[in-house]
Amino acid sequence: MLTDIQIAQQATPQPITEIARALGIPDQDLEPYGRYKAKISEDLIHRLADRPDGKLILVTAINPTPMGEGKTTTTVGLGEAMPLIGKKAIIALREPSLGPVFGIKGGAAGGGYAQVVPMEDINLHFTGEMHAITAANTLLCAILDNPLQQGNALGIDPRRILFKRCMDMNDRALRNVVVGLGGRVNGVPREDGFNITVASEVMAILCLARDLDDLKRRLGDILVAWSYDNQPVYARQLGVAGSMAALLKDALKPNLVQTLENTPCLMHGGPFANIAHGCNSVRATRLALKLADYTITEAGFGSDLGAEKFMDIKCRAAGIAPSAIVLVATVRALKYNGGVAKADVGTPNVAALEKGLCNLGAHIDNMQKYGVPVVVAINRFAADSQEELDAIARYCADRGADFALSDVFLQGGKGGVELAQKVVAACEKPSSFRPIYTDDMTIREKIDAIAKNIYGAAAVTYTSAAEKALKEVVSLGGDKLPVCIAKTQYSLSDDPARLGRPEGFTITVRDLRLSNGAGFVVALTGDIMTMPGLPKAPAACAIDVDNDGRISGLF
Repeated sequence: MLTDIQIAQQATPQPITEIARALGIPDQDLEPYGRYKAKISEDLIHRLADRPDGKLILVTAINPTPMGEGKTTTTVGLGEAMPLIGKKAIIALREPSLGPVFGIKGGAAGGGYAQVVPMEDINLHFTGEMHAITAANTLLCAILDNPLQQGNALGIDPRRILFKRCMDMNDRALRNVVVGLGGRVNGVPREDGFNITVASEVMAILCLARDLDDLKRRLGDILVAWSYDNQPVYARQLGVAGSMAALLKDALKPNLVQTLENTPCLMHGGPFANIAHGCNSVRATRLALKLADYTITEAGFGSDLGAEKFMDIKCRAAGIAPSAIVLVATVRALKYNGGVAKADVGTPNVAALEKGLCNLGAHIDNMQKYGVPVVVAINRFAADSQEELDAIARYCADRGADFALSDVFLQGGKGGVELAQKVVAACEKPSSFRPIYTDDMTIREKIDAIAKNIYGAAAVTYTSAAEKALKEVVSLGGDKLPVCIAKTQYSLSDDPARLGRPEGFTITVRDLRLSNGAGFVVALTGDIMTMPGLPKAPAACAIDVDNDGRISGLF
């Protein structure tokens, strides 16, 4: 069987100008990056502002397992299936981070015959957004350290600098560093650290900004430090927002690519969902809604992370709402949640599957709480037995969720026709979207609402450090902002070992951070890290390029 990259390399994409013309985008509104990818002009975005929106479809999943559930593959395959049933559709995805590409997870452009191309470009440098964000983040850090060397007119306390450096790579050795060593000429020594670029507040800002003016305002609003006299210091006081925006002006424009079957895809921005808000950019999604009748987008990891943040942060910021939600699961993942070892999930086991269905049930319940119709998509594998599939279908019917099989990995759009039909039907059902909490609730109340209504927690506790941080956040006016909870993706709880649908557990908030420019408060739980580490056998060790420039090992 061909690998993902081999399938992608055998494809013959259409010139990106042809993909754009099918969407009604004239050549002058494209900024090509080679033959098969391009950015969309600001002029087009402004001209389409008053056009009515199409339907928005969110694809999410159950809690991920070591086998992977195929959420992006399902998203792409659903987009490929839509034209086969006569529907004009566009996909809106996040860009991959180099961290997972070279770490453990691999690429993020779909899989099999449901991929976005050019696959190698997308998974490596693409159009440079990640580098631009890293550069803007680095510029702010350099400008922030400079006053310490030049008289410190703002009275910045080097022990209370909040904003960290970043790079788009998993490198645990950089989580905690000391900068400014080597004598007076090299700056003021202080403790510092790195986040991965996708966890940078600059990434969140790029993905939530509506336009360049909003981008500059948000960049200026970043809380970077505290002064010796206990006053907040913002990026705007350093005079750096304009130059950061100059580095990001092209990165702010959405990227147009295509699937293997030439369905258009806007791919833009890439925050993780376990440590950030997990959605592609507001600009790409809003533009997609103007260009097609159906926009299919995804949110990272399970519904407890990406989908919750999509609903409670992105929809709130963008003024959008989904018409239907697709919840991806696999038979083998449900058996894994039922206690079956990873090595044995390919063996039919209806009893274990039925035990693990509680995890699917939790995610169905979660999404229905938002008042949006839910369609469960089973990403099908050859080892799935009919008895197991029938058990899932019955379970979904009992919970008022439609159910469809998806075989897009092997068949592309053809394998997603049933799913596309169910999703289109769901979009026509009554929908009354509502966030899980309101703006006027306190931070504690918002965290409680998420932890109890989405995770199923019995209680929430705060460490002394979190209590102190909460007071600071409230003092700065952050109590009315949405909450972005950083939590393990592997469990509904904050303990990755608790599979299924745990009950009676307590969520522990160990710290709170105000992402003032992004416009949300980050609550850190468990052992979640904003700079991941590499596994024992990194994916990078299997990637190579030959003398003809052909890349291998990028799965």
